[in-house]
Amino acid sequence: MLLLELVLLLLLCAVVLGWIARRLSFPYPIALVAGGLALGFIPKLPQFPFDPQVILVLVLPPILYQAALLTSWNDFKANIRPIGLLAIGLVIATTLIVGAALKFVVPEVPWAAAFVFGAIVSPPDAVAATAILSRLNIPRRIVTVLEGESLVNDASGLVIYKFAIAAVLTGAFSLADAGVQFVGVAVGGIAIGLALAYASIEIHRRLGDPMLEMLVSLIVPYFTYVVAESVHASGVLAVVAAGIVRGRHSPEIVSAEMRILARSVWNIFVFMLNTLVFMLIGLQMSDVLENLAHYSAAQLIGGGLFVSAVAIAVRFAWVYPVAYLPRWLSGSLREGDANFRKRELGIMSWCGMRGIVSLAAALALPVALPNGEPFPQRDLIIFLTFFVIAVTLVGQGLTLPALIRKLKVGSNWSLKDEQQRVRAAMSAAALAAIEEMLAAEGVPTEWADQLRTVIADRIALLAPDDTDATPRAELLARVRRAAIQAERRELIRLWRASEISDEVMHHLEEILDYQEARL
Repeated sequence: MLLLELVLLLLLCAVVLGWIARRLSFPYPIALVAGGLALGFIPKLPQFPFDPQVILVLVLPPILYQAALLTSWNDFKANIRPIGLLAIGLVIATTLIVGAALKFVVPEVPWAAAFVFGAIVSPPDAVAATAILSRLNIPRRIVTVLEGESLVNDASGLVIYKFAIAAVLTGAFSLADAGVQFVGVAVGGIAIGLALAYASIEIHRRLGDPMLEMLVSLIVPYFTYVVAESVHASGVLAVVAAGIVRGRHSPEIVSAEMRILARSVWNIFVFMLNTLVFMLIGLQMSDVLENLAHYSAAQLIGGGLFVSAVAIAVRFAWVYPVAYLPRWLSGSLREGDANFRKRELGIMSWCGMRGIVSLAAALALPVALPNGEPFPQRDLIIFLTFFVIAVTLVGQGLTLPALIRKLKVGSNWSLKDEQQRVRAAMSAAALAAIEEMLAAEGVPTEWADQLRTVIADRIALLAPDDTDATPRAELLARVRRAAIQAERRELIRLWRASEISDEVMHHLEEILDYQEARL
């Protein structure tokens, strides 16, 4: 009963924090940080019993899978070099330098445990950053790189995290062996993800029921993660690979009803997982602070500020040189290989907010070593992880809009023109399908003229249309469905040909889904 009451309390806190974030117009992870911090100061709050190893399995697969589903493969390929340099190179650099910073501040921390902390805080979370950037008309390429970095760096950071954990548990580490194992688990994870993604696609094609399809979509990330981990491959990379493949094929295999259902279910599910983890850290924080009583408040805050500053500084020190690396190597920019402007690099450097992945990794730290001794400095690592998240999410997140306005980075790009162009092509496809079907049905001319007008107005204005249950209405409904299907085929063709962006594709796909659902 106590557990149920605690869960209800956490859900109520989630509602309140979500409402506050919406009212104040800032990303909800910032509100969750504040809520988790507040819970830590509530005396004698009941603890939530959980197995640390379950946290990663419960939280990471769906969060990474949803992010991968929404990743634009075309944009990802076009920006693969900056994404790779940030998501792999910067993660390694952050792990080493932040780990060394912790060792400098707290010399009694073993090197392996220090690198565990460095790996935990190495991957930034793009949720808060892109939520702010999308409202301020930032150039699309910046958002694309940040989202791609967030997806890949979660995988690379967690792979390094597991190697560092193994080094703590075994007390031994070989760079050569680790390098070989890294390649093996990465390749194995990607291969398993691809295989299971295509298998799930074939299963999906044969279900034909939105509820079953939704259930399969929730099972796929967990099943993929567990299968990969069971053969000692990277479950994280497997989930990311599966999500990207599924996202690439979903416009063709997923029904309109399933898409409408999935948007709501996935958004709620991921929000609840985020809430759970941030509330869990709040519940744990009182015990963590009690176990750190031998450190003074000044030592904890000073150490937290120092490692946070190092984590932020490493990103600045990495982003600028790497951005100009092609020019330094070739002597000039190749055509079509446009670099970011200095102001844009400043924004990208400031978008180093840590989030849910770092928090879940900290909570998943083993409680004890194989010999029964406590995991070295576990409470300190958890505290510092939350401190870095709070500093970066709140400090950088809330100051990001002001920095963007100060640097005048925002541009006036808009999707409106692209949407109008695609709508014209979709309208032509719909009207052609109407003409063909009406001719085959032998429909009277006045019906045909009226239907053409209705379809044209609906496409242009997105106005809802009402029908009554008559033979004429049934025919019109069938014709409208054929028109929507023609629009969808044309939309997918343009998207496959890379003539439109993923943003336009998803926006118009959603409109078609709701139009089809009304029929």
